[in-house]
Amino acid sequence: MSKYIFVTGGVVSSAGKGVTAAAIGKLLKERGFDVSIQKLDPYINVDPGTMSPYQHGEVFVLDDGSETDLDLGHYERFIDTSLTAVCNVTTGQIYSEVISQERRGDFLGGTIQVIPHITNEIKRRIGLVPQTMKAEVVIVEVGGTVGDIESLPFLEALRQMRSDIGRENTMYVHVTWLPHIGATGELKTKPTQHSVRELRSIGIQPDVIIARSDYPIPEELREKIALFCDVEPREVIPLTTCKILYEVPLVLEHEGLGEISLSRLGLIRRCAPDWSEWEKLIAAVETDKPKVRIALVGKYVELQDAYMSVCQALQHATLAVGIETEVVWLHSTDLENDKGWKDLESVHGIIVPGGFGSRGIEGKIAAARFARQNQVPYLGLCLGMQVMVIEFGRHVLGSESVNSTEFNRSTSHPVIDLLPEQGSITEMGGTMRLGLYPCKLVPGTIVAEAYNQELVQERHRHRYEFKNTYREIMGENGMVFSGLSPDDRLVEIVEFANHPFMVGCQFHPEFLSRPNKPHPLFRAFMESVVARVQDLTEEESKTLYAEQSG
Repeated sequence: MSKYIFVTGGVVSSAGKGVTAAAIGKLLKERGFDVSIQKLDPYINVDPGTMSPYQHGEVFVLDDGSETDLDLGHYERFIDTSLTAVCNVTTGQIYSEVISQERRGDFLGGTIQVIPHITNEIKRRIGLVPQTMKAEVVIVEVGGTVGDIESLPFLEALRQMRSDIGRENTMYVHVTWLPHIGATGELKTKPTQHSVRELRSIGIQPDVIIARSDYPIPEELREKIALFCDVEPREVIPLTTCKILYEVPLVLEHEGLGEISLSRLGLIRRCAPDWSEWEKLIAAVETDKPKVRIALVGKYVELQDAYMSVCQALQHATLAVGIETEVVWLHSTDLENDKGWKDLESVHGIIVPGGFGSRGIEGKIAAARFARQNQVPYLGLCLGMQVMVIEFGRHVLGSESVNSTEFNRSTSHPVIDLLPEQGSITEMGGTMRLGLYPCKLVPGTIVAEAYNQELVQERHRHRYEFKNTYREIMGENGMVFSGLSPDDRLVEIVEFANHPFMVGCQFHPEFLSRPNKPHPLFRAFMESVVARVQDLTEEESKTLYAEQSG
């Protein structure tokens, strides 16, 4: 019988349920258990794949091509396990399945109700995780907060789980927020009390309360929460906002949550947790280091969650090479309107991440041109590779009409285009290349040196590809096709022969980066940035940019 830890949230959203769930998974994995994590999302969309980043932040793609919530990125980075489609469930998926069963006549003409039919399907989906992932402990996070009407079926299913599989196999963790009243300098526990009362009215008594705050939580408040919420004081875990996400497991370990979890679930620790590597990671953050500026030229920079994995992968690489990074957020539409150029000229490296649609494309192309002309290290991710190809195509062919058919269907030079077999597909998402695909690397290239292997597997999320009819002319002028599909049909990575580091990849390497194992492309990019900083003093850099811009 697998053990289950259910994580719910109260008071406000974005209090840190996802990171908390991931950190609990890390605590248990350090104690020798196989762990998997599942997210239950209350929205009616089948998945976040067609949702705007402004609505839901980043779409995180798994090996099997599933488009999931960004919290699954936290899960994978903390427990270093590749998750699958069963690890992200939405209300849309639940109702679609139950309605399909009803249409087939599976219920023999019975009335379909939230209880038991919807809750049974939720429980069935939860049960798929240990079957599919071979997990001994499954952590299940419910999106939203207690009191949200759309979350009620999920919470009811979790309530039933304790009766179905036994109290000894379940543990309920409630994450709440303690607001700070500036006028009095106080933290308030009343919202937490109300949140727990709402949870108990549904039939769930939390075993552990994670009290989140931006300020240290006094012991007397911990005892007050315990008294009013019917838990022991040691089961109220204070979690003050950390400087780095990866500090959270160490805080929870210090507060004893690992041993509390084992005790509650009747588990015996298999090995002593070894936090040495994790502690080195945190120590590296707190150590004074040289600072570099990296521009992230995006379309959704108002909501930085849209680039969560990119920022995390950048941080992993930054720590590995021993520097500190200041991310300069630049909106690509600003560059189109002659704004933000001074900021771009001041950076030591440029990242252009993925995205969809024509808005801001010319700004991204301009950033790629600036990087190419000024020998600035550049890493293009998915769309970032495509704009790199478009920019170079305009340079080589001497025509501003060079484009992608995503942005200009009538372009005379479609250097980026749909594959021929995709043309007849009309369903949104039907043309997408999603999930893990192999890529063979060309010996002697920048990326081959970075990976130090011949064949790699990377996660994709795109529908447009490099058009092969332009390979010859691009190659003759300095573009190197350094990563290809095993059959040589698809261009996966491009770089420039006469540039210290200008690399574009059709996939999303940020999805596979880990805190103690930075992705090779991000690490190589940051190493190139460091090399450039060492070669040029700040004053020399300013002079160089001024001359070349003039």
